Amino acid sequence: MISQNRARTFRIKYRNTPVKTIGPILLLFCIACLGTTGWSEAQDSPSAAALKQIRSLAGDWEGPLQWTGAHTGTGHVNATYYETGNGSSVVENLAMDGVVPSMTSVYHLDGSDLRMTHFCAAQNQPRLKASQIDLAKGVLNFDFVDATNLRSPDAPHVYGLEMRLLAADHITLTFLFEANGKQSREFIDLKRVAHKTSSPS
Repeated sequence: MISQNRARTFRIKYRNTPVKTIGPILLLFCIACLGTTGWSEAQDSPSAAALKQIRSLAGDWEGPLQWTGAHTGTGHVNATYYETGNGSSVVENLAMDGVVPSMTSVYHLDGSDLRMTHFCAAQNQPRLKASQIDLAKGVLNFDFVDATNLRSPDAPHVYGLEMRLLAADHITLTFLFEANGKQSREFIDLKRVAHKTSSPS
């Protein structure tokens, strides 16, 4: 029970505030506290740590690619990573054989999940979710969730990604691809491009 002194203090302090207003204010305060707690926990999650690692890839990369499985072939890739969305997302642009980017992926958090949306050269947009995060081993595996603009389940599309963070200047990407029930793997071995500094004249 509230003592008479405390009750009197409460009435004096809040005498100009309608009682109907105090309830919603307290409710908003509680919601804000709970929301901040959830946000803090999300920032400490394995997914948040993984996205931080992906942020560190910012810059230019290049390396060979090789297809195996139902589709075979080789080529060269130029890759660029940069942040967007006030640091909440990382964009990965992949240009095959020096042409304009033919594939773009965006990595971001969705609560405690690490997600990736892939804007594919096959002109659909698979959405993947990290199923395995082991930063000690540099392992990030993503599984298919759904896709937009996918004409049929058999239409060509990416259904998974294996990312390996091998070193600060070395990563690999393996896109798992399916078309007409046949599967292929597109392995890309990327090294960071060292930009030459201009010597003083």
